[in-house]
Amino acid sequence: MTHSKNRRSRSRLSLALTLALAASLLTTPAALTANNSTLPSIGGSGGLISGQQEADIGQQVMTSIRRSAPQIQDPLVYDYLSSMIYRLVPSAPLDDRNLSLALIDSPALNAFAVPGGIVGVNGGLFLNAATEQQFASVLAHELAHLSQRHFARRMQQQETSAPLTLAGMIAGIVLSAVTQSDIGIAAIAGTQAISMQNMLAYSRSHEQEADRVGLDILASAGMDPRGMPEMFEIMMRQNRLQGNRLPEYLSTHPLTQSRVADTRNRAEQYPDERVRDGQEYHLVRSRLQVHYAQSPEIAIETFEAYLNRDDAQRNDAIRYGLAVAYHEARQYQKAENILRELLEDNPGRITFQVSLAETQISQQRFAEARNLLQGALSRNPGNYPISMMLASAEIGDGNGSAAASVLRDMSRQYPHQEQVWLRLAEAEGMARNIVGVHRARAEYEVLMGDWRAAQRQLRQAQELLPAGSTERQVINQRLGEIASRLQEARQ
Repeated sequence: MTHSKNRRSRSRLSLALTLALAASLLTTPAALTANNSTLPSIGGSGGLISGQQEADIGQQVMTSIRRSAPQIQDPLVYDYLSSMIYRLVPSAPLDDRNLSLALIDSPALNAFAVPGGIVGVNGGLFLNAATEQQFASVLAHELAHLSQRHFARRMQQQETSAPLTLAGMIAGIVLSAVTQSDIGIAAIAGTQAISMQNMLAYSRSHEQEADRVGLDILASAGMDPRGMPEMFEIMMRQNRLQGNRLPEYLSTHPLTQSRVADTRNRAEQYPDERVRDGQEYHLVRSRLQVHYAQSPEIAIETFEAYLNRDDAQRNDAIRYGLAVAYHEARQYQKAENILRELLEDNPGRITFQVSLAETQISQQRFAEARNLLQGALSRNPGNYPISMMLASAEIGDGNGSAAASVLRDMSRQYPHQEQVWLRLAEAEGMARNIVGVHRARAEYEVLMGDWRAAQRQLRQAQELLPAGSTERQVINQRLGEIASRLQEARQ
């Protein structure tokens, strides 16, 4: 985690950058072809867009987010979000349950779902949802939008009056996700963006349908449906406090008092099973409260004031937040003392183990961190936060080969995580495996949508390998796949 002021400055795109993003995405289909995008346009064909078109939309959205949106790269936060999504997914009536997650680094309350299985969440959702049930209700609502294909149905309704390219729609999604509420899409891109803003805003009937389906998802997944009206009430309260400045989420998900009341009445029809929050939610929430604090010192004051004001479970989360704040303030021994106490009370808790190792790495006690993380990994094979922290320990200790070994395993398990490929390239460079550097960089460039850069990286790797070698054959195959993609973009 880095200093909050630097993070806050990154979270606000400059107007120039935003305008550049709008110009790059708000283009004609011909221009998109030249820019290596194969997205079709919405023409007069009628009917819902195809599954392949939705997949293309999703891929382009993720590429745009990776390029332009500040993202939270914290493995502990990502792992929690992924776990919660896949707790809900089996209960969602989705045709395709392979989802991609975007974790936007913004304290604003926002979340979105995009055709192609993209679910995006702002860090601010953790700050505003006081309970795990409230947090899960927003995710369930977004999964409901995906399952009912509301986005595609909205496009179909508006086709005759406002035909748009899919790339234009994508621009609206990305801009709404990464800009703050005082930089509106309409102010940046004019009337065309206003049309996109309208496309992003769900109708009342779609919202009510997503409420109903989302409540079913929550109940089926063992969560409390009452979290949804509670979350809506939090949003309404924010709306009243902020006057005319709506929470970002409400700009695309219109909310009324009658809808809140209807959702509350529907939630009360489910059995009252008094579902308890998982501890992990409150640990991650504390971590993000430190992340968005004005300074580590203010975070320390805040968590010290919180102590002994809540139940035992939340006290663990408060103590953990204080430890994270101490770590950010470089008071490593204080952080370590709390984390060791937490581990005594919660043996084997991954979040505490990873955070303790993080503190040890910050003090360059790499052998201790390695031993701790290797033991944790043996009990939790393939765990994302443990593996990424172990790779950091090995890189910090100058052991590139060991880090690369861990990260190669991660790249197979998480091939769409660009940070895995970046860290792998760094580790391969440290290990002086230049071919490995080029291959990792190539996969990173693919995720960033720069297919020609990926092609260059692989050709450089190819030149370093003897003809007929197995690794060269693998590279040749990947080059063929990239060449096919570039050929498709030219057609």
